[in-house]
Amino acid sequence: MPKPFPTEFRRDVIAVARQGNQSLASVARNFGISESCLSRWLKIADREDGLSTDAPETPAKPGESDLEAENRELRKRAKQLEQENEILRRATAYFARDVLPQ
Repeated sequence: MPKPFPTEFRRDVIAVARQGNQSLASVARNFGISESCLSRWLKIADREDGLSTDAPETPAKPGESDLEAENRELRKRAKQLEQENEILRRATAYFARDVLPQ
């Protein structure tokens, strides 16, 4: 059984795939994973982030106001933006190390 990929690696691959600049096949090839693996990771991430189009919008729970539902959605969005920001920070550090004199 193959060793699972680290969570950080998965997040980075998912973020690049979600940008939409490249096809899923080229993203998978660039990161050395199969296309089916990438599409499975994307489905799981979409479900976890509440972005999945397969399932209907999460219905409001009984007794939950519109404000509480909106807060829940905003927390999900904030979490996604924090993850994207972390990826950009790491990419900046990676490229900056090549530019800085040693």
